[in-house]
Amino acid sequence: MFRRTFWFTAGAAAGVWATTKVNRKIKQLTPESLAAQAANKAVEAGHKLKDFALDVRDGMAQREAELGEALGLEAPVDAELPAQRTVVVAIENGKTSKTAKNNKTDKNKQGKYLSKSKYSYNRNEDH
Repeated sequence: MFRRTFWFTAGAAAGVWATTKVNRKIKQLTPESLAAQAANKAVEAGHKLKDFALDVRDGMAQREAELGEALGLEAPVDAELPAQRTVVVAIENGKTSKTAKNNKTDKNKQGKYLSKSKYSYNRNEDH
């Protein structure tokens, strides 16, 4: 009697465990989950790339200072990153223009500015 109860309980527990495991795997393989995982990996790769670029910039500044000392140059080394670039897109008569040179001549024909965005390495900061 106890042997049957034991095996029945063991079988039920194994069935629940297997069902839970399969459902978790199915949820991991949905398109939304795969897209989220890919986005997270891309953001992580971007962070690693930025850290690498900052390390390279620090190494360049250090080497430049060493060369400056060796050559007797006393120019200060600016280790700060340059300011982020902004992109301004204007529309004139249905044409897209990236320069505002044409807009200076006639203020009535000035295009509307669509975006003034700063590039960022973190694609998920708006979400």
